[in-house]
Amino acid sequence: MSDDSFGFVVTAISALPNDMEALLAFTAAAVLRADEAEAKLANANARESANAALIAHLKLQIAKLKREQYGASAERTRRLLDQMELQFEELEADASEDALVAEAAAEKTASVRSFERKPPVKKPFPEHLPRERVVVPSPCSCPACGSDRLSKLGEDVISTLEVIPRQWKVIETVREKFSCRDCEKITQPAAPFHVVPRGWAGPSFLAMLLFEKYGQHQPLNRQAGRFAREGVPLSISTLADQVGAATLALMPIYRLIEAHVLGAERLHGDDTTMPVMAKSKTDTARLWVYVRDDRPFAGADLPAVLFHYSRDRRGEHPRAHLATWSGILQADAYGGYNELYAAWRQPGPVLEAGCFAHARRKFFELADVEGAARKKSRGERTGTIYPIALEAVQKLDAIFEIERGINGRSPAERLDTRREHSAPLMDDLHNWLQTQLAKLSRNHDLAKAINYMLRRWPAFTLFLDDGRVCLSNNAAERALRCVPLGRKAWLFCGSDRGGDRAAFLYTLIQTARLNDVDPQAWLADVLARIAERPASRLEELLPWHWQPRQAALAA
Repeated sequence: MSDDSFGFVVTAISALPNDMEALLAFTAAAVLRADEAEAKLANANARESANAALIAHLKLQIAKLKREQYGASAERTRRLLDQMELQFEELEADASEDALVAEAAAEKTASVRSFERKPPVKKPFPEHLPRERVVVPSPCSCPACGSDRLSKLGEDVISTLEVIPRQWKVIETVREKFSCRDCEKITQPAAPFHVVPRGWAGPSFLAMLLFEKYGQHQPLNRQAGRFAREGVPLSISTLADQVGAATLALMPIYRLIEAHVLGAERLHGDDTTMPVMAKSKTDTARLWVYVRDDRPFAGADLPAVLFHYSRDRRGEHPRAHLATWSGILQADAYGGYNELYAAWRQPGPVLEAGCFAHARRKFFELADVEGAARKKSRGERTGTIYPIALEAVQKLDAIFEIERGINGRSPAERLDTRREHSAPLMDDLHNWLQTQLAKLSRNHDLAKAINYMLRRWPAFTLFLDDGRVCLSNNAAERALRCVPLGRKAWLFCGSDRGGDRAAFLYTLIQTARLNDVDPQAWLADVLARIAERPASRLEELLPWHWQPRQAALAA
């Protein structure tokens, strides 16, 4: 040890008190100062966490408001919002944890006040939830004087939300047999209807099975594992058998939804990929969607979705899906639709309505300054930012702004506004696109984006002649969103029949969601009532007419 170090230690020891009482007091003061320092540090950490959560919350609100104001943009924007919500979720949890740590540290001191974090606003619990009243035993006598003459002044109620784990039960339906002592004939009540012939699963169980698989993207093997952990072991083959039988039982409802969708005068159409199992690999199949949604022009008919599955993307599939239909089809520029637009087509030609969201996306990708900056910061290759593309996006946004003001109005009102305000903007856009195209080479990325619109100009201007036409095909893209959300969970379909079954159940579940109906509750009620309902009254079970059994009985 050096002389300097030895001298420092001697000085430190000599500064301590000599007697025991003074040493204890000194130690207590040191512990108090340490507790105060710890409490201040915990307060600082809690304040920092609360501020970070607040900033994330405000950023998320701003992003959502921008999306509402300027319209739904690319799929990347939606994924970005999901990431922001996840980040906010974690920061809010950090803030709650740090606030409790600060409170515990402040309790050890008398001079440091705990950081008070403003908790999230909690909404009242729903009124329909059952209440269980637990009364804390009151004292039988006064704690102060011992008197037993107590008078109730009131009560304080603390509400706590609790959940009861899923309960399984077996319902035993007993059919008693009787014999007549006079004629010796045996009588027995008729067996109640069961969803699946000779089946063992009740309608609520079947609805949960279907909704978890096709609505929450939980394959049967994961559901079977969870059931086993809850004490109800069921094999995958047993569950799959019930899925197939329940699908057949719901077929009449699917046919009614299909007829309702194909009875529309205007449809949104789109498709997405669906991996399907093949020999030692997976093939890329397609899932097609057709959406009837008249709400943008205050139509009286309620929305519905129709899904179809195909092994490939050949144009014969949409032609077969829409073989008996004619009207306005809002879709992207997929060549497989071209024969639908032919003038000689029977029962009538389909009018093509262009999707401005697709057209805008092509320009936006060439003008995405923020996206290019993010790629550059990650060291990735960035494309060229074109001022012409940015100007095109601004011109299209001006047309979208007019549409937001007339959404939900009647077709006549929408058409008058479009002819007055949107038609001049479309004429200016057409002239501007032609001028810019003349300055570009044929293979330029901007030229491809411009030609996408100019070559389909009648389809993009159809909205100026019909108030029912929407500006974008976002209704179909929203309906398809359930497929990419689930692809990473179920990976692929096991067969073509499995793809058809997925399209069938997606039709039912997404139609219920479009009509703000709980899909699982609706499926359970429909499975319980569909057999006793005559074919002429099956429409009462459709999502837009559906009433739960209790409400129907009360009515």
